[in-house]
Amino acid sequence: MNVLSRRNVLAGGAVALASTVVGTEGDRLLGGDSSPAAAPSADAHSGASVQSRKAQARPARLIGDGSTSDTGPQPNQPIPEQLEAGERPPQFVVFSWDGAGEDDNHLFSHFRQVAQETKATMTFFLSGIYTLPQSEKMLYAPPGKPVGASAIGYLNNNHVRATIGQVGDAWLEGHEIGTHFNGHFCDSRGVGTWGPDQWRDEIDQAVGFVHAWKTNTGFADLPALPFDYSKELTGGRTPCLIGQDQLLPTARDLGWTYDASSPGGLQIWPTKRHGLWDFPLQSIPLVGTKYEVLSMDYNIMYNQIGPDPTGDAARRPFFQQQATQSYMAGFHRTYTTNRAPFFIGNHFETWNGGIYMPAVEDALRQIADYPDVRLVSFRQLVAWLEAQDPKVISKMRTLDPGVAPDNWRDYTTPDYTTPTPSGGASTAAARSKALAV
Repeated sequence: MNVLSRRNVLAGGAVALASTVVGTEGDRLLGGDSSPAAAPSADAHSGASVQSRKAQARPARLIGDGSTSDTGPQPNQPIPEQLEAGERPPQFVVFSWDGAGEDDNHLFSHFRQVAQETKATMTFFLSGIYTLPQSEKMLYAPPGKPVGASAIGYLNNNHVRATIGQVGDAWLEGHEIGTHFNGHFCDSRGVGTWGPDQWRDEIDQAVGFVHAWKTNTGFADLPALPFDYSKELTGGRTPCLIGQDQLLPTARDLGWTYDASSPGGLQIWPTKRHGLWDFPLQSIPLVGTKYEVLSMDYNIMYNQIGPDPTGDAARRPFFQQQATQSYMAGFHRTYTTNRAPFFIGNHFETWNGGIYMPAVEDALRQIADYPDVRLVSFRQLVAWLEAQDPKVISKMRTLDPGVAPDNWRDYTTPDYTTPTPSGGASTAAARSKALAV
């Protein structure tokens, strides 16, 4: 297998681990006011921050055992607006997090604070078992696996407590709570073998753990989450980016609007599969090499040091800089040309001395300073895409990565004939196939 192929196949190795768990806007963002709520309080690392306590003052309808509640529409959501004829689209950038648990590294709460400072909203893909204490792991019956089994560790009680608090606060600030499902099975009998019914079972359990955390944990002092997860959940990312084809029919039946499980996507405007928006991790330049790498921390790490997350301490400054530069190279390729949405995936982790967290934070802060950038969640991006004329999205999709239109009016005016840019859609399709080998 050549190096280019190897670097893209290994998308399947992206493991969603919390490091201590497994051994480990613009006012026209979409339209309207997109500013998040007030910054997290000083007790943001606890399971009951000021944000969560404030939620209890809002009119709420408790659901089930009181673990969740219906407090109305999610706050801090912008209103999507349709592009005007000839208008250049904004540059959407989505930062997403697989697993989304809070442990002693406090990365969930840290990146909520970073989001406040950069006026960003993000997508947190919650692993359902992160709301289930290890003492109750026999409540989880993974498809095709022994009861209680999981390829990622269960959180201890303090971390479960902290995670529940972070999830509630993140939602109130406008962030999306998606799903990373539960047990993260990437082996030969894992998620890649599941059929639609097994995916439905896994999703039902993930939602069920969120809706019953009070019963399962006994944390009677914590307030209910301020949302109904069964209604708020509209998308996810599969473990190791495996199993999307079998998941999509179930996701469609559940009313989901998108899926973010594809590997090796080109930086072009998205399309739908089975009625859902397909938001792939994207192939971006690995700066300093002739290769491309998936836009995720694990895949950058793998291409730098292989699967052992220890690495060489002496080379960490170089690898951190390379990671940041690679994210920025991917951003610049679309920002200066076709303006396709840019997707960056992450885990709350400390691989290779923890260099990938400051690397992605550095990139986020740099990107936030560019004019016309919109740091949004996947759900907010869906809302904007759905507000556009489908012909406009189809036209913009013909723009290859790195190809700038001569005139945006040709692409953002529905009744104009779309010119064929250099390379065209056929070249994009062929290159996509090559990168996915």
